[in-house]
Amino acid sequence: MGTPDFVQDSIGGLIRGILTDIQTLIREEIALARVEIREQAGRAKAAAMSFGIAVAALAFGGIFLLVAVALGIANLLGWPAWSGFLIVAVLLCIGGFFTLSSGRKQLASVHALPSETVTTLKENSEWIAKRLSSVRK
Repeated sequence: MGTPDFVQDSIGGLIRGILTDIQTLIREEIALARVEIREQAGRAKAAAMSFGIAVAALAFGGIFLLVAVALGIANLLGWPAWSGFLIVAVLLCIGGFFTLSSGRKQLASVHALPSETVTTLKENSEWIAKRLSSVRK
């Protein structure tokens, strides 16, 4: 008659141990996810800065294009004044294009889901499933 109580206590202890382990794993996974999200936020910030620089360069290029059109009417000397402004505007647009492509490459390296956390969550769920199946036997 002492055996059923011993089995009951050991099963209860095993379940409590499993629940404690699950709690610890969840806390550790949350901490890991926070670290990974901070890293990804830093990458996203760098990409956003590249996009900001690209927008500024393209805006200045647009302004120079508008000035070139306005000054294009006034032909001074043999060369029109707008040709110098046009060259500067084209160079600014080219610089903006390269900065934009750099920002796109940086943004491509940013991962929304923390990959390490997803991997460890899969491993932990498999471990929990194995442990629960061994308790049932």
